[in-house]
Amino acid sequence: MIKKSFESAEEIFRQNKGILRTAQAKELGVAQPTLSRMLDAGILVKEARGLYRLADMPPLGKPDLVQTAMLVPNSIICLISALNFHDLTTQIPYRVFIALPRGTKKPRIDYPPLDIVHLSAKPYAAGIEKHVLDGISVRIYRREKTVADCFKFRNKLGKDIALEALQDYLRQPNRSIDKLLEYARVDRVENIMRPYIETLV
Repeated sequence: MIKKSFESAEEIFRQNKGILRTAQAKELGVAQPTLSRMLDAGILVKEARGLYRLADMPPLGKPDLVQTAMLVPNSIICLISALNFHDLTTQIPYRVFIALPRGTKKPRIDYPPLDIVHLSAKPYAAGIEKHVLDGISVRIYRREKTVADCFKFRNKLGKDIALEALQDYLRQPNRSIDKLLEYARVDRVENIMRPYIETLV
């Protein structure tokens, strides 16, 4: 009976890229005791609290981003984490920077450590891209929105990080000044960014 429940649960995991949140597993018919027994048997590994992966699946290539996307579904990867993803910084993020809608409660997760900014509706919704990492869809702000966000939160991050991001962006061959200024307007930092752009271009 246990073997059959293991096989059934394993198939459910495989249909979902080999990784599930506890709540998802329960909705799909995998009970908590089955998860615990599969963990004890070495069939599952615990990626984070409330997140399990089949042990025979390859380790996550971008574990922090994937875990965050799964554990905090309404989050969008932003600021230094997004800069790092887009190769626009020398900074190494020791926390996952995420944006949430204004008024959202802080997620109750132990790992990965999060750094949260709350945004009003328009800046929150603007510039979202979906990237498939380890088979999971992860929402990350596009390059131009990320650079603008760094200026918006320059007091939090430091102006040097915002300037480095802008300089690195402007060195890229597929840059778009119009897009950069569009997101600067969304973030209400156009007057701050424009002089730097005009100096660097």
